[in-house]
Parts: sequence; C-alpha cells; structure tokens
Amino acid sequence: MRHLASRIAQPDGEGGFTLMELLIIVAILGVLLGIAVPSYLGLTGKAEHAVAEANVREAIPSIEAFYSDNGTYVGLENPPTAAVPGLKHYDPASAAKVAVAVSTQSSYCVYSTNGGTTYFKKGPGGDITHDPGPVVDDCDTST
Repeated sequence: MRHLASRIAQPDGEGGFTLMELLIIVAILGVLLGIAVPSYLGLTGKAEHAVAEANVREAIPSIEAFYSDNGTYVGLENPPTAAVPGLKHYDPASAAKVAVAVSTQSSYCVYSTNGGTTYFKKGPGGDITHDPGPVVDDCDTST
C-alpha cells in the first residue's frame, strides 16, 4: 500500500498509473461484470417464478375456506361487500396478488403473474403449474 501511495505522489510530476496498468484494471472489471450480470439476471427470473407460485399457494386456504362456508366455488371473484363475499373477504392480502379466472360449482381456476411469470391452479385437485405462454389461457373453461 505504501508503494502505491508513493507512486501516486511522486515529487517530480511523474506520479500516477501507466496506461497499460489502467487498461488491465478495466479488463479485469469487464470480466467480473461479464460474470456477475448474467448471474444476477438469472436470480431475478427465479425470484419471479418463486413469488408467483407462492402467491397461488398462499391463496388456496382462503379459497377452501370460501368453499367450506358456501358449498360452492361460485362467487370467489365477488367483492368483499357482496351478499356472498368473495376471496377478498377471506384474505385481502393474498386476494390482491391472485386473480380468479373461473369459478364453478365444483371447480375454480386462480392464477398469479409476477414480472413475466404466471402460475395457475385449476380446480381443488389440480397442481400449481407454470404457464409458459404469454397469454393466460390455462383457465379456459372449454378444455
């Protein structure tokens, strides 16, 4: 460290670093950034997946509580002030993160989108599944 300090503050005006030393430092920083940036971008994508899946998983107990109280899934999308209050009445926090696409007497389809990632769950016996498409069509009732 003392060598660097003496090199920067030389009395004859010849202090500082050479162009070659600066180019080497810039090259090292470029290599480090080339490694760090793709890793960071990969982590943000994984985080979006995890958040979207967790949002759907978090809403399931509230959906089942709605079914337990009403004997049907019809009305899950109702506002909390309706005669039959919907999902937002049972759990306002998780209901704000998911959307109910379909609700029938014995089934439902709920999904959550975070960033460019969508996860959905179709019916009480369905799995939480990643939607690979740009449009949420996995909740289509015709299938």
